[in-house]
Amino acid sequence: MTATTVAPVLDEATLAFWTERHLCTLTTLRPDGTPHVVPVGATYDPQAGVARVITSVGSRKARNVEAAGEAGARVALCQVDGGRWSTLEGVAVIRRAPEQVADAEARYTARYRTPRPNPERVVIEISVTRTLGHVPRPAH
Repeated sequence: MTATTVAPVLDEATLAFWTERHLCTLTTLRPDGTPHVVPVGATYDPQAGVARVITSVGSRKARNVEAAGEAGARVALCQVDGGRWSTLEGVAVIRRAPEQVADAEARYTARYRTPRPNPERVVIEISVTRTLGHVPRPAH
C-alpha cells in the first residue's frame, strides 16, 4: 500500500467472520482481461490491512498477479456463509521470500490446517483497499 492508502476498518462481526473456517474465492484477471475465479483458503491481518493466499508459483492465479507487474493486480477475495458474505478488494503482489511464505503458512495453519509441503509455494499478498459485505452482528 502507498503511504496515502489506509486499509478499511472492519466491524467486529466482519473481523470475526474472517477468522472462522470458510473457503473463499479469489478473482484475478487473465492477461486478456477475463475474470478467473477459484476457491482458495485465505487469511486476513486487520492490523496490516493485508489478506494472504498461499499457492504454487505456476498456478493461473499467481501467473495472473505476476502478469500485472510491479504495480500489482486488482483482485477480489470473497467468502460466503448463508446470508453472510464479505469481499476484500485490493492490490495483489507475489511474495517469495522464505520468511514471508512461512508467515503465510502459519496464518493458514491457524485458520484451516497445516498445508501440505510445497517447495513451489508463493504468497499472493493483497493490500486491502475496499470492503463490501453483509455480516450481521449476533443477536444477544
